Parts: sequence; C-alpha cells; structure tokens
Amino acid sequence: MSRYATIIGTGRYIPPIERPNSEMLPKFGEVISKFEASTGIKTRWFAPEDWATSDLAVEAARDALAKTGLKPEDLDMIILGTDSPDYITPATSVVVQHKLGATKAGTFDVGCACASFPTGLNIAAGLIATNPSMKYVMVIGAYMMHKLSDWNNDLMSFFYGDGAGAAILTASDKPGFVASTFFADGSYHKHWGIYSGGTYEPATPESVAAGRAQVRFVTPFPATVNNEGWVLRMRELAEKGKFDLNDIDMTIFTQVRLNTIQLVMETLGLPIEKAHWVMDKWGYTGSACLPMCFDDAREQGRIKSGDLVAFVGSGVGYNQAGSAFIMP
Repeated sequence: MSRYATIIGTGRYIPPIERPNSEMLPKFGEVISKFEASTGIKTRWFAPEDWATSDLAVEAARDALAKTGLKPEDLDMIILGTDSPDYITPATSVVVQHKLGATKAGTFDVGCACASFPTGLNIAAGLIATNPSMKYVMVIGAYMMHKLSDWNNDLMSFFYGDGAGAAILTASDKPGFVASTFFADGSYHKHWGIYSGGTYEPATPESVAAGRAQVRFVTPFPATVNNEGWVLRMRELAEKGKFDLNDIDMTIFTQVRLNTIQLVMETLGLPIEKAHWVMDKWGYTGSACLPMCFDDAREQGRIKSGDLVAFVGSGVGYNQAGSAFIMP
C-alpha cells in the first residue's frame, strides 16, 4: 500500500508585545509610510526579551497538537526551520523537543531562511513515504529576528516581527503531498544576513560593537528574485504535480510584500482571492510566515477538505522552495 504524507493540523503563536509603524515614524520619517504602502505591513509583534526562538516554536507546536488532539510524545520527528536560532550549535530543534516534552521524537533544523517551511514539508513528506514506522512529523517555522536586529537605528527593522507556525503531517493511503520544487542562487549570499559569529568571522568584541553580529541588509536583491522566481516555482509545481495552475485553490507565499503577491498572481492568471496574506496584522515573520499564514487561512475557513494548496517560500541566500498538498 502506498503511503502519502498529509497535513492533519496546524497551529501558530503571535507574541504579546505590539510594535506598530507609528513607533517608527518619529525615528525614520515618512519612509515608513512608503514601506507600509508597498509591503502592506502595518504592525509587528515582539516576544519578551527573556524568550528565545525555541519558546515561540514550542507555543506554536502546542497549538497544533491541541487542535489535532495529539500529545507531544506522539511525535516521531520535529523539523524546525529558522534563521534566528537559539544557538549556533546545538540545533534549536533539540531545545524545542526538550521544552515540548516530545520524548520519542528525533529532530533536526532546516536553515534556508524563509524557504525553510516548504522545504520542511517536502522533507517530511519523503520521510513519511519511505519510513513505515514514522506516523507523525511536525514541521515548525519560527522567527525572532528582532533580537538580532537594531530596532532603534536600522530602518530594515521595519520588516522583523516575531512568531511561529507549525504543521503536523501523517501517513495516508490517499494523496496529500503532490509535488515539490527547489531553487537556489548562492551568488546573493552576501546581500542580507548576519555575517559575524560563524567561522567566516568569529564574533569578537570589535565585531559585536560594530554591529556585525546583527542582521544587516547590505545590497538590494533584484525585484526579479521574487517577482519572477515565485512564478517559476509555481509553474514547476504544476508541471511536476501534473495539475493546471487553475486547479490551485489557495496559494501561500512568503509574507514580505503584498504587492509582490498581487503581481505574481496576476502574472499567473490567478485571482487574488486564491491568495492569503497576514503581513498587515503580524508583520514579516520570516521562517514562520508561511505556516502562520496557512494556519490563519484554515482558521478562517478559506481552506477546506479536498483543496489543492501551493506553498512558495523565498529566503535570503537565496533559497526558494515550493510544495503542493491536497488537504484531507
């Protein structure tokens, strides 16, 4: 009997501290209003300063488990996607496993920024399809970039909101997972990132004082990276999955700019009603934005049984990944 991975539950967590655009206007001026107009971002939410990324991930995991009627010890694997980890090493996923009490689960991290969630879904689908002993896999996206940024002085802090989202997959004899796609162009790896603290430039008092251990936007990416890349990833999903783009019921993209989503949907010939977005109320939540958006769409009843959902994520580096699932 064939084993197909299917998504049976989702969850999310939005932390309690709101940081609306109005707080940034006195520091940065009217450029904030321009950013709001182009992105759709109106506010963002921060976790308490004594929290780490793992704490956000645990809360989203608990929400997904509660909605699915499962316990932490039911999980066989936890896949965590983030580019704001608790530590360089060990993996943040093992911290989540411990805090969650998922004592039977293996873990690993996925580190391709905002492409991590669809990448994690694709990995989970493969694990479930090829491992009969594996029943429940949780994929989490978590983001706490505000602690690694300079809120008071860096304009790009406009984008960084904290949050986490999770999905639980299991095996089914009916197709859930349909197709995957991946793409990367590492020539852009020095455009946006945290460049001190690893082996390229170990952190020193001097590098920390200079802000090089914080996230920095160094060089703009061409608009084509997302405007054209997302279109290509969607078409690849349709080709590999042997479906027509019009068969898609809902699309979930990286939640960085609303105008990018609108442009991509128009280029694909799909109505904007087949897209969902949350950046207006939660800001850009990086590795977490796709699962948070997905959970919100499900909660609002915009995704129902039998729907074909396409995910496309795009992260610095840059990585892109897509995944398509039929909902049970």
